Amino acid sequence: MATKSKNRYFLWIIMGLIVVGLLGFGTGGLSGNIRNIGTVGDKQVSVVRYQRALNEQLQAFQAQLGTAIGFQQAQELGIDQAVLAQVVSQRALDNEATNLGISVGDARVRDEVLKIPAFRGISGDFDRESYRFALSQSGLSEAEFETSLREDIARTLLQGAVVGGVPAPEAYAEALSQFVGEARAITYAMLTADDLTAPVAGATPEDLQAYFDGNPDAFTAPEQRDITYAWLSPDMIQGAIQIDEQALRDLYQERINDFIVPERRLVERLVYVDTAAAEAAKAKLNETIDFDQLVIERGLELADVDLGDVSREDLGSAADPIFAASAGDVVGPLNTSLGPALFRMNAVLAAEEITFEDAQEDLRVELAAARARRVIDDSRDRINDLLAGGAKLEDLAEQTDMELGTIAWSQDTQDGIAAHEEFRAAAAEITEGAYPELRELADGGIFALRLDGITPPTVRPMADVMDAVQAGWSAQAKQTALLDQARATADDIAPLTGFETLGLNGTGEPALTRRGYVEGTPPSFLTDVFDMETGDVKVIDNGAGVIIVRLDGINAPDGNDAQTIAEKQVAADTAAAGISQDIFEAFSAAVQVRTDVEINQAAVNAVHAQLQ
Repeated sequence: MATKSKNRYFLWIIMGLIVVGLLGFGTGGLSGNIRNIGTVGDKQVSVVRYQRALNEQLQAFQAQLGTAIGFQQAQELGIDQAVLAQVVSQRALDNEATNLGISVGDARVRDEVLKIPAFRGISGDFDRESYRFALSQSGLSEAEFETSLREDIARTLLQGAVVGGVPAPEAYAEALSQFVGEARAITYAMLTADDLTAPVAGATPEDLQAYFDGNPDAFTAPEQRDITYAWLSPDMIQGAIQIDEQALRDLYQERINDFIVPERRLVERLVYVDTAAAEAAKAKLNETIDFDQLVIERGLELADVDLGDVSREDLGSAADPIFAASAGDVVGPLNTSLGPALFRMNAVLAAEEITFEDAQEDLRVELAAARARRVIDDSRDRINDLLAGGAKLEDLAEQTDMELGTIAWSQDTQDGIAAHEEFRAAAAEITEGAYPELRELADGGIFALRLDGITPPTVRPMADVMDAVQAGWSAQAKQTALLDQARATADDIAPLTGFETLGLNGTGEPALTRRGYVEGTPPSFLTDVFDMETGDVKVIDNGAGVIIVRLDGINAPDGNDAQTIAEKQVAADTAAAGISQDIFEAFSAAVQVRTDVEINQAAVNAVHAQLQ
């Protein structure tokens, strides 16, 4: 905490001069008579200080959200009040440092000023003109800035004096490292319904009724919304759209590369610095190694030399020998734009041609869909005018190409218009009496909807969900029987009993820590294990199965282990920092209580008005 605070004022100065100055949050928008928003003890709280702190907090909050927020929203969140409290707290500490006689000399202030990059000229050295310009941009005089800097350093010294003597809590760190590093040796076995040694009796009507009554949530239909809608999609009208053959031929030619694909080869290329090196590699290839080993020899992977499927045009002057090769042949050296290269031809991809006659039906559907979307787009203004004039959805269906429909919609409905995510989102948020609005579908369609009524979640009749009731009862009955069987087996497990002697497929974990994980176990598994004593055997309900676990031993962490030592140090440092923070906050609060604070709300409001 103390270390972080020693560096805090440097960031505060740089951000204040560069960010605030450039963004223009100076005092130019306020009356020249308003320079302070109040006093804390003998210290003035300047408008510039408050503006700077408020702007920094707004910027930080917006960066955290990833979006800009208005000042009114910031006020609703209490950001302005938090910033004012922070500024008052800082000035109270400044006042306390002055009362205690804590200060620094001019030489220290000078050294800190010289360190600030914003005050350096082109040569990289301190430049007085840059210094004056940066201060004027932020509304500060040299005297005001240097006084502020002097106070920041003094406040840091005061904070260091308050928290500097806090010792690291060794006992706490030791206890925490023991807790985290302690390990358990366990043996466990997982059982499922397939491991039952006796069948489960069938359910009686009374059993099923009891299960149905005891689990109403499992058989409750979700909220149902009765919705009337009018919609128009490209599919509805594209069949009636006439497409002339010339338009189809034009589109075919426009996309000719999709329909006529020349013969290609799957090729790999290994480039060398010169022809001699390539020829030497080719000679070695023929005698001792294969192409894959040549690639590895160059420190490459096959993915680095893979050209994929290429045409004659792609290969340029190397095309003829490569296209003449058989699958698996290595040809070259051949000259390329990158230098001499060896090529391995891996496969022949035959030319492909889709004639206009074969493609025209797909092209017709594509063009008709595109034109249908344009027709729908052209109809938006008229439909919006009808809605604005008070037209109902039924009127839209009569006066436009839109189709009227109704749907009993719930979160489970995925059919028809409910297959569109845009409709589902609108159906979930629409309220009774809401004005119908024209909305868009991802496929280029449009729709408007009206909420006619809501049926709240309701338990379905048992007869309608009998299959689910029977399946649920059966699963519950098997799990109960499995738990009873596991408990009976667990009674026969002693500290040295081999799980296999009881027909169990046991698995051992010799050093399981609280940070560990055992696949297939419930979230509470580690908690259950660490609550056990050595030799204990526990049966754990795993939802659709059971776990039998025995604790075989408790192992303390190795005090000489590097990770244990590091974790202990981190725990001590974190605890010391927390204690230091608590002490300083208590000291700061006590200082503020005994310091007179007067805030000019009119001046504060004037600052806020600039940010509206």
